[in-house]
Parts: sequence; structure tokens; C-alpha cells
Amino acid sequence: MPHVTTPDGVDIFYKDWGPRDARPIMFHHGWPLSSDDWDAQILFFLQQGFRVVAHDRRGHGRSAQVSEGHDMDHYAADAFAVAEQLDLRNAVHIGHSTGGGEVARYVARHGQPAGRVAKAVLVSAVPPIMLKTAAYPGGLPIEVFDGFRQALAANRAQFFLDVPTGPFYSFNRAGAAVHQGVITNWWRQGMMGSAKAHYDGIKAFSETDQTEDLKAITVPTLVLHGEDDQIVPIESSARITVTLLKNGTLKTYPGFSHGMLTVNAEVLNRDLLGFVQG
Repeated sequence: MPHVTTPDGVDIFYKDWGPRDARPIMFHHGWPLSSDDWDAQILFFLQQGFRVVAHDRRGHGRSAQVSEGHDMDHYAADAFAVAEQLDLRNAVHIGHSTGGGEVARYVARHGQPAGRVAKAVLVSAVPPIMLKTAAYPGGLPIEVFDGFRQALAANRAQFFLDVPTGPFYSFNRAGAAVHQGVITNWWRQGMMGSAKAHYDGIKAFSETDQTEDLKAITVPTLVLHGEDDQIVPIESSARITVTLLKNGTLKTYPGFSHGMLTVNAEVLNRDLLGFVQG
């Protein structure tokens, strides 16, 4: 399997499909998943003639299950190692959830300084910060994330069934069309990864303040968020994020869930394509 070895010796799995001379789009997945979560987008953009790249975050999917480095700084640096080895230029970086935080830090600290990024998309993304703080009183209390850690440590396999069965795709809403295959695929991706990476990753996605990352981004940035996102509430994320970006645009979707990229792929793919081509 193709891997990039990072400067600190971690093997990062990646997919690199499509014409090498085509416009590259790099996808950054959410917690606790893998690059497989982008199947609907990867296949769509391949059909549109793009080069598509997606990697498994360290400790996730098919990347090395290392003990350390499960934080936003390492996530962004690992993504940069992939972009450098593949020599991605004029790239569009699209991140979902925790991957949105990874994109924000990557663009601010690596992509823009190296001249490798043209546009960014933050989908259902965690910035500026999920945790309730003095600066962001609308965030979620630490007890929510402590509960995640407790559930993961007690029975990760059950926790990774409960999340997609319930709030992730809003399958817990009355009248929701529940897709068992989507739930099973979420569980499969999660259980491929490392319990240590997933446990540490909760702190990374919830407690990392990315205000300065967002302020530093100058490339056109599209912020997409579902209005029924039960995982990353829109009022404390996307609606604040767009005010911090120098060149940001917000599009929201009534009734859409945190997992809208999967269950509403046709709508999201159309809007992503319009931004990429615009």
C-alpha cells in the first residue's frame, strides 16, 4: 500500500487517483474514520477529471498506529508531508469535521506559506473550537468530551455503533431513513484505527483553538454546515468561522446532519464542484 513517511517516522497511507496533470483535490477525513469516508466525493470528482488524493490520519485506517502525535499540529504536518511528496500544487483542500480543523491548520501553517493551496472547504468542521471557553461561551462543556472518552475506553466497539446509529447522521430523528450499510461502514472504519489515537483525538478536535488559523487563511474558503448537525452545532462553529475568515463564504443546509457528505452526497457534491470550478 502507498505510504508517505513523515519527518518523525510515521507511515501515512494515502490514495492518489486520476490524471497526475489534473487539478488536485485533497480530502481530509473526520474522527475516528479514514479516507474511505470520502468514497462518494472521490468517485464523483474522478468522473469530473480531477486528481483526487486522500490519506488516513496517523493512528487511523491503514496508517501507522503510533502512540504519540495525535494533535492538530501533527495532523497538519502529516498532511503537508503527503502534499510535498506528491508535489500537489494549486490544490483544493476539503476537510470534514476534525479534518476541517486539519485543513485550517494545514492551510495557515503549511499550504499557504509553501504556495501549494488555492482554495479550501470546511465541511461540518470543528473550528474555531468546540469546547466552551471564556472566549467562546457557546461551546460544549468539557463533560461532553469526558463522556466520549469514558464511552470509548469502556467499550469502543459499542460506542462506534451508537454514534452513527444516532446523532452522526441524524438517524435518531423521527421519520429518518436509516441506512444500515452507512452505520456498518462507519463502525468498520473506526475499528480499523487505534484506540489510543481515537482517545487522544477527542482532545485534539475539541480543545484546539483555531481562531488564529482561520484569521491567517487568505485563500477562498467555503464553509458548509448542516443546520441539524448534532455533533458540531452550527451556531458555535460555522457561523463564527465565516466571520474570522478573510475570504470566506457560508452555505447552510436546513435539516442536514453532521454526516451530510454521505447521506446527502448528490447535493454536497454539486456545491463542492461549483466552488472548485468557480
